[in-house]
Amino acid sequence: MFDAYAHTQSWSIAIPATSILFVTALVYLRGWLRLRSVSQNSFPPWRLGTFVGGLFLVWVATSSPLAPLDHVSLTIHMIKHLLLMTVAAPLLLAAAPAMPLVYGLQSRFPQSEALLRSRPARWFERFLTSPVLCWFAGTAAVIGWHLPVAFQLALRSHWTHSLEDISFLLAGLMFWWPVIQPLPNLTKSRWYVPLYLFLATLPCDILSAFLAFCNRVVYPSYLFGTHLGSLSPLQDQECAGALMWVWVTFAYLVPAVGVTIQILSPGEHTHAESGRMAGNSGAVPE
Repeated sequence: MFDAYAHTQSWSIAIPATSILFVTALVYLRGWLRLRSVSQNSFPPWRLGTFVGGLFLVWVATSSPLAPLDHVSLTIHMIKHLLLMTVAAPLLLAAAPAMPLVYGLQSRFPQSEALLRSRPARWFERFLTSPVLCWFAGTAAVIGWHLPVAFQLALRSHWTHSLEDISFLLAGLMFWWPVIQPLPNLTKSRWYVPLYLFLATLPCDILSAFLAFCNRVVYPSYLFGTHLGSLSPLQDQECAGALMWVWVTFAYLVPAVGVTIQILSPGEHTHAESGRMAGNSGAVPE
């Protein structure tokens, strides 16, 4: 059963997903080169590196030989989710992808930049990047897909499984947007970010503690399928819960400490004032 699934996923999901990721990288590279020709300071090489690195991690989680193994190990399933939501998503956002992708597509869609700057687009961006909505999006993806009904459905259907992966990546992009703010928006205070990240650890801690200490296998598929390594299904589940607990604690609280230090830094107020002046002068965002 596992071999049949792996064969199906490798051809019906992995190849199209790899192609989409490769084309996305080329589009970003084209736009990045065009922006670099205008201003080398706006898009340094590290942005290109983080974008390619983020896409590579998306490929690892969705299309590499690691991907089908989540059917035999909850720990690997958890690693995939954490890669998508807490590593790949912030790397992609750190690359400030909007402008390079728009400039990379301009030959195909000449009006793409004007559309991005339109009032409806800006309103939609403000709506999607509301901290409250972003927090609920991240939390809903984590809790919702780990409910036994949804989890079992994703294990049985590779299309639902692909939807699960996509939703984790999109929820991760939304969740990290208020933290990373890839477009300069220094007119807004960031005082809420440490609280935002701390509150996000709570539902993850509850879920991970339940998986680690409930003393029963939550997802029946792991009882009857092929097992990875010498771990029993219950030990594998406990390992997945412990991994999530530790990983999320560091992934969320370390940035919270960093942002707190930044807020309390004496130079923060001067930096924010410069951002307000740049915004009033109509500066083009990165």
